Amino acid sequence: MTHQTLDFNGINLHYQDEGNGDIVLVLIHGFMSDLRVWSYYVFSYMREIRVITIDLLGHGQSEWFENTPSTMELQAQAVKTILDHLNIKECVMVGHSMGGYVSLAFAEAYPQYIKGLCLLHSHALADSNNVKEKREQTCNIINQNRASFIINFIPNLFAPANHDKFYYEIKDLQDSALESKADGLILAQKGIATRTSKIDLLKTINSPVLFIIGKQDSRIQLDVAIAQASFPKHSEILILENVGHMGHIESREIIKQRLLSFTYSCFAI
Repeated sequence: MTHQTLDFNGINLHYQDEGNGDIVLVLIHGFMSDLRVWSYYVFSYMREIRVITIDLLGHGQSEWFENTPSTMELQAQAVKTILDHLNIKECVMVGHSMGGYVSLAFAEAYPQYIKGLCLLHSHALADSNNVKEKREQTCNIINQNRASFIINFIPNLFAPANHDKFYYEIKDLQDSALESKADGLILAQKGIATRTSKIDLLKTINSPVLFIIGKQDSRIQLDVAIAQASFPKHSEILILENVGHMGHIESREIIKQRLLSFTYSCFAI
């Protein structure tokens, strides 16, 4: 596997570049995760297409800017820096949860790169004041006891019925998250809280948009995601039964096939 680092305004960005060809899929992880969460997809796709995975600022092996919130726009700039370094001009971008917020910020700032966009358990709304307060509380909890927060937070991302089924995957996610630093996670949370609504972007984007939703997702309301899926000119929606917020783990085979077919269709346009 080809892991690399790249300078971004004085800090290191970590990414992985696998496969070959002009069809490029960029996979952006969510909060408290890292590029390793996509390993199954990288192995599955790399013989057919080119797959780029990235550690966002403050996650995995990527660094962060001290005392500077990792806004979605800043994260998008980091992603663009990697794509430019790799001479990638067009891609389908998949963003899970926070990665979806980053993908939306990227699509707004650099639309010429986007052949297609997939919001995986994500949405285009800004945080309400109530949610912003909860994020501030989350930052305080992470600062006080990062390990306890991680151990308790990750299982709740899965549908309750899937906790035992994905015991080892949950353990791997916890172990990976425990490698992260509190400051990086806190600045990511602060960055998420500052994001603006991207509803207008969904209404005007020319590229196809795929929404993937879990019926048991405790973080993204089903009706909200379905409503947003009506905005883009070219929109698809996949609703997964018995899946929480981690469909790329809870429903790997279905998502693997759908993402690949979506990517091919976007590049065929």
